Amino acid sequence: MKWVYVEDIGKHVGEEVCIKGWVYHLRSIGKVCFVVVRDGTGIIQCVVTQADSPEAFAAFDSLTLETSCEVTGVVREDRRAPGGYELLTGSLKIVHRSEDYPITPKEHGIAFLMERRHLWLRSSRQNSILRIRAEVMRACRDYLDERGFVEVDAPILTPASVEGTTTLFETDYFGERAFLSQSGQLYNEAACMALGKVYCFGPTFRAEKCKTRRHLTEFWMLEPEIAFANLEDIFQVAEGLVCYIVERVLERHMRELENLGRDIARLEAIESPFVRITYDEALEILAQEGHRIEWGEDFGGDEETILSSAYEKPVFIHRYPVKAKAFYMQPDPENQELAMCTDMLAPEGYGEIIGGSERIHDLGLLERRLEEFGLPREPFEWYLDLRRYGSVPHAGFGLGIERTVAWICGIRHVREAIPFPRLIYRVYP
Repeated sequence: MKWVYVEDIGKHVGEEVCIKGWVYHLRSIGKVCFVVVRDGTGIIQCVVTQADSPEAFAAFDSLTLETSCEVTGVVREDRRAPGGYELLTGSLKIVHRSEDYPITPKEHGIAFLMERRHLWLRSSRQNSILRIRAEVMRACRDYLDERGFVEVDAPILTPASVEGTTTLFETDYFGERAFLSQSGQLYNEAACMALGKVYCFGPTFRAEKCKTRRHLTEFWMLEPEIAFANLEDIFQVAEGLVCYIVERVLERHMRELENLGRDIARLEAIESPFVRITYDEALEILAQEGHRIEWGEDFGGDEETILSSAYEKPVFIHRYPVKAKAFYMQPDPENQELAMCTDMLAPEGYGEIIGGSERIHDLGLLERRLEEFGLPREPFEWYLDLRRYGSVPHAGFGLGIERTVAWICGIRHVREAIPFPRLIYRVYP
């Protein structure tokens, strides 16, 4: 019997096929039973009648939620059925009968679901989110690959800090201190001096004791780096990338967005150009909203929510104070107190999804910055070498996958935007 996936069922109307999956829903009306089966690509209603399939009808009482099974039958189009098709069942084979499945149609608390994340992934909502996540990641690679970027893998174990020493996960590396990577940026800088335009893509780690809806201790970042680039180049690449990602999701995953109840019109409004405002202009907007912070402070979640709620499209905030940002950022030639950097905030209150900057390319200045930030020189000697041997202006940025997915899907917390989230209070399952 021909095994087909539910997503392809429309190609087989009138044919007898086999569906392999798990029981998603059960109901019966007299001598007719309905078994909704999911196979990861979609769901289909299987109609079981006592008259046409007595053995399958007899097996119905043995079925439980998430029992794995193989169902054969004839495909019929029916607009009333889930997905628009149903299977007139001829036979039903139980592969494994599920025990009492803990996640039922009733409402469950988030703690309950997170303890059972390995099972929660099977829900239609989580299925939709993870499919969109996969598309976002695929679109990131396609966008950069099509523009001549080369993917270069950065190490996860590193000897040095990128984003400050207070958020490092330390580990013993055969008697030496090593850390889980906060970012692949420093290695990208070396790679772009060899290949011109590069990116790395992988997990990064921050030991931040934050319980906000935007923070994970392990998350994925896309990080492009470009030799001879400046801040304007970063604006252009980042804006084009985000537009491309949104277009791809709208083109290929409308069904998933609708399943999530996403306001499609808000995503369709995402197009160039994006608004650009300075840090000082952002302070004025915050003050108008009754939210005042001292000049020189970086923006936190509350400030980002206010600022990103003011626009229907992503907004760039640029030229933050040097003291609010990382040690490697190039100062503004017109005002040495400002960094040539930018953050992109997603609209609807989702906040920062991209952070980028021009990098310091002068050896003396970088040496002074390491000292000012209290960073040990030895682990950065190789990084300093990049300023000794053919240094050039260069720039790059990082895009957080989970925050981007959360925004596109319209979900509140990033914990649903990754298969198995790691938070300060959770490392299981």
